[in-house]
Amino acid sequence: MACFTAAHWLYAVRRAGGAVRAKWRYWLQQEATGGVFLLIAAGAALSLANSPLRALYESFLHMPLLPFAGSRLWRFDVSFLVNDGLMTLFFLSVGAEIRQEIHNGVLSELKQAVLPIIAAIGGVCLPALLYSAFNAQTAFAHGWAVPTATDIAFAVGVLALLGKIIPAELRIILLALAVIDDIIAVLIIALFYSGGLNAPGAALVIAAIMAVMLLQFLGFSSLLLYASAAVILWFGLWQTGIHPSLAGIILGLLTPVAPLASAPATHKEKSGKVTKSGTIKAEKTAPAPAVRQKPAGNGLSPVRRLQKALHFWVIFGIMPLFAFVNAGINLGDINFSAAGSAFIFPGVAGGLWLGKPLGVLLASFLAVKSGLCRLPPAVGWRGMVLVGLLAGIGFTMAIFVSMLAFADKSALSLAVSGVLCGSAFSAVLGLGYGLLYRRTLLAAAGR
Repeated sequence: MACFTAAHWLYAVRRAGGAVRAKWRYWLQQEATGGVFLLIAAGAALSLANSPLRALYESFLHMPLLPFAGSRLWRFDVSFLVNDGLMTLFFLSVGAEIRQEIHNGVLSELKQAVLPIIAAIGGVCLPALLYSAFNAQTAFAHGWAVPTATDIAFAVGVLALLGKIIPAELRIILLALAVIDDIIAVLIIALFYSGGLNAPGAALVIAAIMAVMLLQFLGFSSLLLYASAAVILWFGLWQTGIHPSLAGIILGLLTPVAPLASAPATHKEKSGKVTKSGTIKAEKTAPAPAVRQKPAGNGLSPVRRLQKALHFWVIFGIMPLFAFVNAGINLGDINFSAAGSAFIFPGVAGGLWLGKPLGVLLASFLAVKSGLCRLPPAVGWRGMVLVGLLAGIGFTMAIFVSMLAFADKSALSLAVSGVLCGSAFSAVLGLGYGLLYRRTLLAAAGR
């Protein structure tokens, strides 16, 4: 009886374990789960940065990972690993997703592909004009570029909280808009906030891109060759002063979309009559049967395989780490009584939460009405409102531009506070509106 009871207990434990594993797998497959992880990581970083553990948190971020990591050339700490290293994989995933959509998705039609470009331009121009309206006659007018950037990781993370009911086309429009936004931000930094592009670095970038294209043209599939070109591209961007993680976008956009075919098996069948001695009397070579080429990688194209390989690690590893490393802002450093508080803060915050969505929507509306582009049917204007609101989450990219634009510490703290408030308000507005939009989609689907 005791043995029978133990067997029953063992069966019950195994069944319960299987149910827990199934629930866990289902939960991890939900789009919103990645957004939850992102918010938890950001909340933990913000709490640590404003607690007695602040020094421990900052020492962790700047902890050298190599013994020779002290100089600028070999600066390799936790912050560098996440922001410049792991985020390259995030941007690689983003670039691959956009490449797939350009091939046979929402961006495959020219008029739909033009939409995020025009929307991004509007989302850059109007925030800059709004900031300039507050600061045109002040010494802080050069900070006009601060509210023009979008943080892709946080914007996508907030969108993920709304679940899979949100149309995939909307996510692609947001991704493409944010990528173009970042490209414009990089150009702004290179033209207005730096000493110009580094020529040797630019040469390395061009050489690496040409090498990748040549390898593809010649049909090489060696991972080592492509990885070598990727390292050269990353280092070249770093040398030019452009954020090296953007190498991921370039490589993602260059990833092949056609499945790689494995070499067909070739063989000859010999036929003939066998004599009594066991030798073949007359040997004829029969034509080999037609052999179909089977696509390598289970029929998936390289771009699909890349997306599949990176998806889990990007959602549940890289994005939460990015949030933990970058969201730790000490709110005590913000000084609203400093000179320029009446200009910098409202210019930056207003540019993000108000200028961004208005610029995106106004530019999109004018372009659609003039026939320059077409709105994807699954997105509609309600979906574009959500895209505009989430585009106002500037966060890390906007903070980076702030650090380049303002040398004065008090002005910088005001700009950063404007970025935080504007980004947070944009996230809250986007999430609130997104929940209403989600309810509309669920009702339309009869769920």
